[in-house]
Amino acid sequence: MMMMRRSLLVAAAAAAALVSTAASAQLRMPHIIQRGAPTQRSPAAPLLQGIDALRADFMARSGSTNVYFGTNSAVLGAPARATLGAQAQWLLAHPEVVVRIEGYGDPLDTRDHALAVGAARAQDVREYLVLMGVPAAQLTAASFGKERPGPGRTVTILVR
Repeated sequence: MMMMRRSLLVAAAAAAALVSTAASAQLRMPHIIQRGAPTQRSPAAPLLQGIDALRADFMARSGSTNVYFGTNSAVLGAPARATLGAQAQWLLAHPEVVVRIEGYGDPLDTRDHALAVGAARAQDVREYLVLMGVPAAQLTAASFGKERPGPGRTVTILVR
């Protein structure tokens, strides 16, 4: 009987040792289950604030900050009027914003001719926006000619 108790104690001790070894092994090695493909998280785009947010919204809603003209022309074509219509809607919704209308001449023009054509383009765009209901106080116009090269044959509207 003593022998039987001794073997039971030895068996119990061996079982306890096995259980403690298995438990400590589980503690040392974390159990990881991964289902499906791992997802890659891209860093969030920085939120735009202030004037940068207004400029981005203007660009997104109006489609462009540029109004294009033909060579040596200040006549607003159909595509230019469509762009200006979208820009006018945005400007009417944001009366607190002042924009600068920058007129540029053709790249191959003389200095004086580029200034004159850029001024005519900027003034035509300004007048068209005023006709669309945008308050004149919200718009300023400038011509840069060749002093500050721009995209050429365009008027650029900059939210300030």
